[in-house]
Amino acid sequence: MKNWEQLEQTQPAIVKMLTNSVEKNRLAHAYLFTGGRGTGKKEAALLLAKTFFCAHRQGAEPCQTCRECKRIDSGNHPDVHIIQTDGASIKVEQIRNLKKEFSLRGVESHKKFYIVQDAEKMTDPAANSLLKFLEEPEGEALAVLLTVQIHKILKTIISRSQVLQFAPLPADLLIKKLTEQGIHEKYARTVSKMTNDLEEALQLCQEDWIAQARNKVIQLIDDLSMRPRYAFITLQEEWLPFFKEKTEVQLGIDLLMLWYRDVIRMQVDQTDQIVYIDQEDKLQDHALKLSQEKLGNNLQAVMDAKRRLDANTAPQLLMEQLLLRLQEG
Repeated sequence: MKNWEQLEQTQPAIVKMLTNSVEKNRLAHAYLFTGGRGTGKKEAALLLAKTFFCAHRQGAEPCQTCRECKRIDSGNHPDVHIIQTDGASIKVEQIRNLKKEFSLRGVESHKKFYIVQDAEKMTDPAANSLLKFLEEPEGEALAVLLTVQIHKILKTIISRSQVLQFAPLPADLLIKKLTEQGIHEKYARTVSKMTNDLEEALQLCQEDWIAQARNKVIQLIDDLSMRPRYAFITLQEEWLPFFKEKTEVQLGIDLLMLWYRDVIRMQVDQTDQIVYIDQEDKLQDHALKLSQEKLGNNLQAVMDAKRRLDANTAPQLLMEQLLLRLQEG
């Protein structure tokens, strides 16, 4: 993320708030950036660091070419510090070292800038130690905490920080970013309906997981439609061995839900919105064969199964009962 204009495409409210604060010289001493992965939190923090130190910024826009900007880009600025997890957590010693840095004058200027990544992973002693600093900031210093789970942050830390909520990526932009990284459109379109987190979307596409998952769903749908007696065999031999963990079962159910929604879209002539773009013939066939009542019942059955999974129903029993409901319509 090179400039505020680029970030504004996905986070207009965040950019407006930060750039206005910069231009009016009213930056807070601590910010808490919260939102899903891939929404630009760290990029925004580094942009703010550049704006904070840039020798030739115009308005709120850093010049990108001065010594300060270039050293932040390379990760070598002596007065910009990034705190990351040490193992599974951020430990109190890291925050104590951070506070020591804050108590000293800047190496090359009177300014200091700190980013705490995965702030929700601070241990209790680390969080309490950081809280003391936030209550008594020293000098011209600015801290940015990044989190995907704000509910795990101490309420007292939240109250001492200016909280900025980063919006999820719009589906069309997520699809664009995925296809730019070599993901086929049919898979990009599918995962964009399952998550708005770029990092999570890329994970789903790794090792062809989403391609295999789609195939399992299409195979089960085919059996339910044309070979009902084989549907339970497919469930036992193909579905359950593939969708093992609870999170995977949830994703499988989500894919089934997307299928039935696509059939409804075919019925109401919204073909530009379908997710299974490579299965239009099958979707059209199902749209002609299934009544709206049966489709509604099937979709309700899938939604009920998802709710029951959240209530810790055994996945095998849940899927067997779901197949029975889908066969009955």
